[in-house]
Amino acid sequence: MKVLLVNGSPNEKGCTYTALSEIAKTLEGEGIETEIFHIGNKPVRGCIGCGGCKNGQCVFDDDILNRLAERVKEADGYVFGSPVYYASPNGAMLAVMDRLFYSAGKYMAYKPAACIASARRAGTTATYDVLNKYIGINHMLMVPANYWNMVHGSKAEDVKQDLEGLQTMRTIGKNMAWLLNLLETGKANGIKHPKIEEKIRTNFIR
Repeated sequence: MKVLLVNGSPNEKGCTYTALSEIAKTLEGEGIETEIFHIGNKPVRGCIGCGGCKNGQCVFDDDILNRLAERVKEADGYVFGSPVYYASPNGAMLAVMDRLFYSAGKYMAYKPAACIASARRAGTTATYDVLNKYIGINHMLMVPANYWNMVHGSKAEDVKQDLEGLQTMRTIGKNMAWLLNLLETGKANGIKHPKIEEKIRTNFIR
């Protein structure tokens, strides 16, 4: 089993990476393979709502999105991490999440996922709420923890001193491993996820 951890920070080895690494270390201790995927600091296109991604790939192939989508198909669980910019996930991460869930959402359905936020001080719960909406709309299983999924600090060394935040990250890792094992056991015993109804779309202006 494998968990893909997405680092949405432009800084490859900063605060968000430090939090994700704590989760990855815990997962590996539970026998789960991990990969941390850095979205980088190059420009990322926003979604234009063209609907051309139904083949599992975004029509725009000039940034990291489709490479991430390929990794998504191979994973059994996910962790999405973002720094806080103006009390929200940073713009590049939001662009990635929009296009990723449109193009590759079906490969993530019925799999466990968690979202984490990293900030110097505030905006973490708002960022956490935004990221969790992607999980909630996609038939995914939200991994529980013992507190809101956040770490604090201006640099990686600060995060390493946030003992409560790091404990929360380890709790995510342990609960993710537990859910993955439950799902694997269920699958081995013939338990399948519910059949998805055809989507009903209600428009309020007719």
